Amino acid sequence: MKRFSVLTAVLALALSFPAGAKTIQASSFGIKSDGVTLNTRSIQKGIDFLSENGGGVLEFSVGRYLTGSVYLKSNVELRLLEGAVLVGSTNPYDYEMVEGNYSLLLAKGQKNISVKGKGVIDGRGFDCALNFLNQVHLGFIEDTTKNDRVTKRPKIIYFRECENVGIEGISLRNSAEWTLVTDQCENLTISGILMDSKNYWNNDGIDIVDCRHVLIKDSFIDASDDAICFKSHSAAHLCEDIEVRNCVARSSASGFKFGTVSRGGFKNIRIINNKVFDTHRSAVTIQSVDGGEIENILVDSLEAVNTSNAIYLRTGLRWNNGKKGYLRDVTLSNIRVEVPAGKADAGYSYEGPVEDLPRNISPAGIVGIPDIPIENITLRNVEIVYPGGGNKMYAYRGTSPEELDAIPEMIDVYPEFSQFKELPAWGLFIRHAKGITFDNVRLVAAEKDYRPAVVADDVQGFVIKDLKTDEQGAAKGKKQVVKRNVR
Repeated sequence: MKRFSVLTAVLALALSFPAGAKTIQASSFGIKSDGVTLNTRSIQKGIDFLSENGGGVLEFSVGRYLTGSVYLKSNVELRLLEGAVLVGSTNPYDYEMVEGNYSLLLAKGQKNISVKGKGVIDGRGFDCALNFLNQVHLGFIEDTTKNDRVTKRPKIIYFRECENVGIEGISLRNSAEWTLVTDQCENLTISGILMDSKNYWNNDGIDIVDCRHVLIKDSFIDASDDAICFKSHSAAHLCEDIEVRNCVARSSASGFKFGTVSRGGFKNIRIINNKVFDTHRSAVTIQSVDGGEIENILVDSLEAVNTSNAIYLRTGLRWNNGKKGYLRDVTLSNIRVEVPAGKADAGYSYEGPVEDLPRNISPAGIVGIPDIPIENITLRNVEIVYPGGGNKMYAYRGTSPEELDAIPEMIDVYPEFSQFKELPAWGLFIRHAKGITFDNVRLVAAEKDYRPAVVADDVQGFVIKDLKTDEQGAAKGKKQVVKRNVR
């Protein structure tokens, strides 16, 4: 696997600001820390002045600084000292757009920019989102989805086509929409951030969209939608050379997600030594359903507790515009996941929706389609602990040829681990795949389940080096691995 050089990004950021770059206090530009004065124009003046005069740091000390959208410019750092809070306006008309995205902090085509410090950026997203919705109801803002959530709401950070970007140490809270988005950026470091973004619908944590040379490390993300999500919105771009290390994630969707959208693809990505907890959907999901090319992915040393699904790999043909993507060369190693019997995110302010019922607890899935099999997947040192207890009187799916044929392909729908409703395995379901290797895989069910542990259907090259199944209360001699059309 090609490995992106973390040193490249670190050096780029270290060289972002020339020696002797100015540090100017925010108060020098008349920026008020009373939490009441709207400082948008004053903050923008400070940023513009620094950028136009060789670059430097705009430093905020203790206080609350109310603002609408501001544009970060080349060679400028926003530094929020401990006790400094950048507070987002709740007035929809205080926000501006870049490439169709409202955001508190915006940048496009800039170089050597950063947001650092021990301070806080608070988007006040719940109140802001409700004010957007009120403007929709009054007829002043159009919401084409008409679902009473309002599609366009302010993010906290949206950076587009920028180079040498650093986001370090800060806390991001209460976004009205996705929280931190970098789109077609290069040489990006996100380090040591704390994120609490679960006060409205669709609050993604970190979205990396078609970016190259990215390091995310030592961060905590608590989000009401996907915690760390790689997206590819452009068929002409992709996410490439990315490492995520030493992070903790919670989500009312998925912990680590590749797609959707997945038009260009994802290559050379490493997810190392991370934790996921209280997550409603998958700990890890990797999807190519929009024509994306996915290869050389490593997920290693992942611990996931109270997570509704362990692993979901999927191909399809949804928004692909005639292009067939692929998903191949993925290694999942040193992973342990505990799947609960109940709803993993129960009690959080915005829970993920209960859908695709009736079904018993879903297995992990490696589910391709006939035209796009998933290829070269290795599970090594993987343990998944399930509650078991699958009841065929509630939902049933058998393993006869006719029953397996009855599982729909669903090639053009939104990809989700629960989309097929009931699946015929309690541990792992594999279909339309090539080159699947199990090396020290252990599947545990705490209670008796009517289904076998593993079902493999239409798999070429299925190598089981070491597989252990432990289903409490299972009948002696129960067949735990069912194979059909496996070569």
